[in-house]
Amino acid sequence: MKMRLITITAMMVLITLPAFSQKSVYDFTVEDINGQQFSLADLRGKKVMIVNTASKCGHTPQYKDLELLYKAYKQKLVIVGFPANNFMNQEPGTNKEIKDFCDSKYGVTFPMMSKISVKGNDMHPLYKWLTSKSANGVLDSEVAWNFQKYLIDENGKLVGYFKPAVKPLSDEVVNWVTKGQFTQDK
Repeated sequence: MKMRLITITAMMVLITLPAFSQKSVYDFTVEDINGQQFSLADLRGKKVMIVNTASKCGHTPQYKDLELLYKAYKQKLVIVGFPANNFMNQEPGTNKEIKDFCDSKYGVTFPMMSKISVKGNDMHPLYKWLTSKSANGVLDSEVAWNFQKYLIDENGKLVGYFKPAVKPLSDEVVNWVTKGQFTQDK
């Protein structure tokens, strides 16, 4: 009986241990586009949409709708843009050039971070967490292209992602922001 109790206890520890080791998005501090530290823990209590962006992509006009979404729901949603040059050299600029572009062309006011890599050997640790089920506890994914949108709930946990072609003001996105409704598209 004693051995059985020890075995059951050990199994429970092994089953629950991964849940305790999962980070949340709040464990990350990144660098904003101005070179300042930006703690994602400061976003606690809000939904967060993390988007890899690019200035020379067919999806670049999504900046406009991302900004509209942010302004409409900024009491409950923060959009965080991460410029990345991983797809066909579509974000070749410096942080200053990217910031100037976002300001002048789209009037972006949501937080923009410094340029990073979202795939490959030099993938940023945040994107390693976003794309690896063993790290995020939810799903494995791959960044398919610019403007993929990762969804984080108010507790800092990954919910899923929208593919790059999904428009920021689509019903699916607005339903997630306003009602928490989301179904992962495979």
